[in-house]
Amino acid sequence: MKFGIDRLLAEPELRAPLAGKRVALLAHPASLTADLTHSLDALIEAGVKVSAMFGPQHGVRGDLQDNMMESPDFTDPVYGIPVFSLYGEVRRPTGQSMGTFDVMLVDLQDLGCRIYTYVTTLLYVLEAAAAHGKSVWVLDRPNPAGRPIEGLTLQPGWESFVGAGPMPMRHGLTLGELGHWFVDHFKLDVDYRVIAMEGWAPSDAPGFGWPVERVWINPSPNAPNLNMARAYPGSVMLEGTTLSEGRGTTRPLELFGAPDIVARDVIAEMRRLAPDWLAGCALREIWFEPTFHKHAKTLCNGVHIHAESHFYDHGRFRPWRLQALAFKAIRQLYPDYPLWRDFPYEYEFGKLAIDVINGGPELRNWVDDAGAAPGDLDMIAARDETAWAEARAAHLLY
Repeated sequence: MKFGIDRLLAEPELRAPLAGKRVALLAHPASLTADLTHSLDALIEAGVKVSAMFGPQHGVRGDLQDNMMESPDFTDPVYGIPVFSLYGEVRRPTGQSMGTFDVMLVDLQDLGCRIYTYVTTLLYVLEAAAAHGKSVWVLDRPNPAGRPIEGLTLQPGWESFVGAGPMPMRHGLTLGELGHWFVDHFKLDVDYRVIAMEGWAPSDAPGFGWPVERVWINPSPNAPNLNMARAYPGSVMLEGTTLSEGRGTTRPLELFGAPDIVARDVIAEMRRLAPDWLAGCALREIWFEPTFHKHAKTLCNGVHIHAESHFYDHGRFRPWRLQALAFKAIRQLYPDYPLWRDFPYEYEFGKLAIDVINGGPELRNWVDDAGAAPGDLDMIAARDETAWAEARAAHLLY
């Protein structure tokens, strides 16, 4: 199969509209061709007049580990072009940076989750392009989590840098498809096009979204493999809790734990509460000691989620429900456990991080309500998931 960047390079007719145009590239370390050439180098080699570069969260170089670590602007040392950070002094392109190009190429590997900030960056770019009369092309890449939909829809008033619009946590679209939905939903008057992939089969084994013949390159520092991408729509919620999500270990966002929980008891309680929500993966008790971040240099007991190998069932694995169930089990076992982390997550003040992540308080309320059963959350989520399936249908390209 071919990603959007590979088609753009291989098919001169696709590049023809770029002739004589100043072109900006929004990219990160996973913006690579099939032979692992960075898209910036490949585009310039192909004769595209790249006049500027933009970087999302974690930077063009992907060097910044944690969330809320800002990247500076700089000048590319090889080509001498300006590199503008969209996660530094600004989150949206400024008028100054918008004046450096005519067409922006967006070549970002996404994870298929609403909270992954490349989604919001695309929306902000589209809005700026509409305001300044610029064109935006997405060089499409796979959604490694495939087509499944899961989670609660972001509620009005809960928009943030991790919540671009009313979609569920696991949206099941590629970045190119999401761009079409943004243009339609927000009624943007912008010249937008997608250089589509060729041969992407999101329902086919063994990758179920990710073509296994392609090398996995971290799109952000803590996205090291396909297992993480599959678990992420659930495990990302750990960022709003006092539990470790495995930052500071070699398997971040595939596990959770803390010094003061008993993982075996948590797994047993999850099985008691909603055994169906554990389907499609394997859970393994582990011990780990983060080298940094939450519970740094402290022994933690936890759970590793294995959505890989023969344990993985693409049609049954529901990571958002799985992680929600883990929170519920901990609340049942330890009623007074200080589960929710209170800090300005992605600079959202006055709101609990877990609510910002979920686009509203419904999940937290369900966890904290001793009388709420799994079926109660399932009913709310199923309603939102059905509505999203209908809303996205017109924008599917594959």
